[in-house]
Amino acid sequence: MIDNFKDKTAVLTGAGSGFGLECARIAAQRGMNVVLVDIQQDALDAADAEIRAAGARTLARRVDVSKPEDMDRLADEVKAAFGAPHFIFNNAGVGAGGLIWENSVKDWEWVLGVNLWGVVNGVRSFTPMMLDAARLDPAYQGHIVNTASMAGLLTPPNMGIYNVSKHAVVALTESLYQDLKLVTDQISASVLCPYFVATGIHNSERNRPADMPAAELTASQRIQQAMTDKATGSGKVTAADVARKVFDAIEQDQFYVFSHPRALGNVKSRTDAIVNIQNPPDPFAERPEIGVELRKALRTAQS
Repeated sequence: MIDNFKDKTAVLTGAGSGFGLECARIAAQRGMNVVLVDIQQDALDAADAEIRAAGARTLARRVDVSKPEDMDRLADEVKAAFGAPHFIFNNAGVGAGGLIWENSVKDWEWVLGVNLWGVVNGVRSFTPMMLDAARLDPAYQGHIVNTASMAGLLTPPNMGIYNVSKHAVVALTESLYQDLKLVTDQISASVLCPYFVATGIHNSERNRPADMPAAELTASQRIQQAMTDKATGSGKVTAADVARKVFDAIEQDQFYVFSHPRALGNVKSRTDAIVNIQNPPDPFAERPEIGVELRKALRTAQS
């Protein structure tokens, strides 16, 4: 929980667009020092120029969050520039879909590297520094927010590789929350579980590393890409709306942050099935026409 953001420091990965950029804008408005982290240099430069123009002190670094040594170097630079940070937003993420057996080893390495190891590295690199600050200053307040997804609480078909990465982030963040509560009252954690929001993640192939080349898309991957593009493009909740929810959660020490609370009905159906030892429920129960369309497209493609 943080009740006053002025002159505190925020570290935001995936800061060149989407939730990261919108949280950077709010952080600047609230008088924070803003550390901007992204893999895409042009987006990072534009974000840095904007946030500095808003009056914030900034540090902008191009970082591959999947690499532990890069995140450790970032933590050292942040400490040297601003001291221990107060708000860590482990937000960088990439999207991928398709039938789970069709994903290549490189697909798995890329998606888990960014979506899961990026969060692991952020937690590992910054939490000890924050705990040291809390021990030295009884007034210190810190908060870590990790971006998961509603796909971290559900198992939508044709998105298995993404689901796996985001379920891991939910488990990691719940564990982090419980572990922090064992040792301090000054630092807490939240997990962000957005649904379909236009952020640019559906175009994340643009930042795929050269040493993890993508194979030609399979039919199921092309189908999932088209469905995701349609869902994010038609959404009414914006990245700015979600960023405001993130800051509200930090102020209120709220753990779960949802962009679309109505989607929790699907989460309840899944957890009820687990508790009642039933098979996984129909993920399209509330929108059966989507299930009909997807099954038809996939079976046609497989025939």
